[in-house]
Amino acid sequence: MSEDVFAALEESQQQSPESVLERLIETLTAQKNYHRLFDALLMQQKYAMGLEVLQPTTFDNVPDERKREFEEAYIEAARKVGNLFLDEKMYSDAWLYFQTIQEPERVAEALSKINPRTVPEDKVEGLIQVCAYEGANPEKGFEIMLQSNGICNTITVFDQMNAQLKPESRKKIAQLLVDQLYTDLVQSLQYHVQQKMPIAPPADNLRELMAGRDWMFEGGSYHIDVSHLNSVVRFARLLPEDDPHLEKVIELCEYGSRLDQQFQYPGESPFEDFYPAHLHFFKALVGEENDRNLAIGYFEKKLEMEPDEDDKQMIAYVLIDLLTRLKMNERAIELAETYLSQFEDPNTFSFTSLCRQTNHLDVLQKVARGKGDLVTFAGALLDAQNKPQPQES
Repeated sequence: MSEDVFAALEESQQQSPESVLERLIETLTAQKNYHRLFDALLMQQKYAMGLEVLQPTTFDNVPDERKREFEEAYIEAARKVGNLFLDEKMYSDAWLYFQTIQEPERVAEALSKINPRTVPEDKVEGLIQVCAYEGANPEKGFEIMLQSNGICNTITVFDQMNAQLKPESRKKIAQLLVDQLYTDLVQSLQYHVQQKMPIAPPADNLRELMAGRDWMFEGGSYHIDVSHLNSVVRFARLLPEDDPHLEKVIELCEYGSRLDQQFQYPGESPFEDFYPAHLHFFKALVGEENDRNLAIGYFEKKLEMEPDEDDKQMIAYVLIDLLTRLKMNERAIELAETYLSQFEDPNTFSFTSLCRQTNHLDVLQKVARGKGDLVTFAGALLDAQNKPQPQES
C-alpha cells in the first residue's frame, strides 16, 4: 500500500480525529476494501461514543446501557457493507454480513436474478457453495448445479441435503428435477421414434410418444439413466397435491412401468413395486374418487399383509401422508394412533403435529394419558380450550 495513504491520515489528524476516520472510510471505500470498511465504520461509532477503538467490532468494551446503540450501528454498517458486496456481485461476502444481521432476503433476492446459463465457469462452484451449502438461495444453487454439473451430481447432492432444506426449497428443487428429466426423456424418445419412423409427427409429451409403440422397450431398451428416473419419481412425493408437475410425474411412472423388469429397481416399503405403487400414489392426488379408492385400498392391503412391524410403520406413514393430503383426516388419525403415536420427529413425522393439524387434540389427550405423559396431556387440554370456536350462523 502506498505510503501516501498513511501520510494522508497523519495530515487529517492535524485537522481533527473525526477527519482521520472520515479519510479512512473514504480511502477504504475507494479501494473496495469492504471488510476493513466495516471495521472502520464501527471504529467511527465507538469514537463517537467515547470508547476505545482498537477492537472496533467487539461488544466487550461497550457499557450495558449503550449496547443497544452500538448494536444498531453494527447492523447499519453490516447492511451498508453487504450492499456494497452485492453491487460487486460478491455474493458469499455479502451473505456473511446479511446472515449475521438476520436479513437473508436481500442476498436471496439478488441471487434469484442470476441466469444459470450465463454463469462463468470460474464462478460456478462459489455460487453453488453460497446458494446451496450455505443456504442463501438453495433453489438457485441447485438450478446452477443442474445446468453446470448435470442431473447425476444434482440428484446426489439433493439426496444428501434433503433433510436440512426447508419444505418450500425441497418442493422447488423437486419441480426442477422433474422438468429436467421429463424434457430429457421426451427428447430421447423423440429421437428413437424419428430413427424408426422418420415421417412421424413430433410430440412433446411422453404418453403420446409411447402410445402404440411397444417396440421402444423391446430387448431391454431404455432411454434415460434408470437410476435418475427412480430418484426423481421418489423426490416427486415432496410435491403438494395441487402441483401441476404431478401430471408429468405420472407419465414418468407410466414410462418406468414399461421398462424391462431388470430396470424397475424396488424401493422401500410400500414402494417395492416401484412404478405401479407410485402410480397409485400420484393418481390418487390428481385423479377422481375411483383413483383415490384404488390407491387407498392398495396401500391398506399392503399394511394388512405386512408381517414386519417396522415395515408396517413405513406403510402407515405413507398412507397417512396420502390420506391427509386427500383431507381424509378421520382415517389418517385412526391409523396414526394405531401405528405412529410414539413418533415425534420434526423432520419426518410428529404425532402431536398431526393431531393439532387435524383438530384431534382429544386423540392426543387419550394417547398421552395411556403413556402417562402429563406434559403432553396438559398441553393438549390447554390447546383444545384455547382453540377458536366456530361462529354461530
